[in-house]
Amino acid sequence: MQANPSKGSWERSGLLDGKTIIVTGCASGIGLETARLIKALGGDVIGVDRDMTTEHVDELYRADLSERRMIDALVRALPEGCDGIANVAGLPPTAPAALVLKVNLVGLKYFTERMVPRLADGASIVNLASLAGFGWPQAVESIRASEQLDFDGVDAFVRNHGVGDEGGRSYFFTKEALIAWTMKHRWTWRERGIRMNAISPGPVDTPILKDFIETLGARAEEDMRVMDRPGRPEDIAPVVAFLLSDMTTWIRGTNIPVDGGMSSYLLCNMHAL
Repeated sequence: MQANPSKGSWERSGLLDGKTIIVTGCASGIGLETARLIKALGGDVIGVDRDMTTEHVDELYRADLSERRMIDALVRALPEGCDGIANVAGLPPTAPAALVLKVNLVGLKYFTERMVPRLADGASIVNLASLAGFGWPQAVESIRASEQLDFDGVDAFVRNHGVGDEGGRSYFFTKEALIAWTMKHRWTWRERGIRMNAISPGPVDTPILKDFIETLGARAEEDMRVMDRPGRPEDIAPVVAFLLSDMTTWIRGTNIPVDGGMSSYLLCNMHAL
């Protein structure tokens, strides 16, 4: 048995043959690699991004996911019957806090909820969370307060719940809330066979890695010393593809760490293992 099969061997598997997947944030980083891999596995890609790209997409829709009206227009324009959504688009912690909340949480949820009626039965939704959401149990009060948060209330929420720019707290909170939202909706669309899961990467070598290092400073440097290397988009995209495939129809509401073992390291330290 081959312990570490080459990329080409599993990319020829046809894992996503006949599926049409919407990939947000398809122009760079993990979104770009996810789109490429879906195509390699036999699927069609409908890309959504603020930037123009012709790589690995069958159709491209330009949209700013911080704007309610633009999301409404996007949903009307997208075809019905898609087999999945990879919610990869997101802003780094160096962006203004209110904008981070709008894109990474409010816009993602708004887009997904409006797309669900237009998806095919049996569709899969995969949310890109983060190791930054590891501490969600300590943020439950603010997460509950955010459940009905809309675009108009973001500025006040940032002020009232301490999720501003300092230390990248806005980014951490959006990932904490996204993990909780994914878990809560494990069975929401079960009658139609629609499932939703999340993936939590650790530090990944993409254009925004420098933003994390800039924001977290010594904390990020310590993480990098513990890890053997940062992740790569090629480490993350296969797990997204797996969750989009028909092999995972009974995985619901879970959050899969794809972090080189970093979350296990944190858990071992927390429990003195």
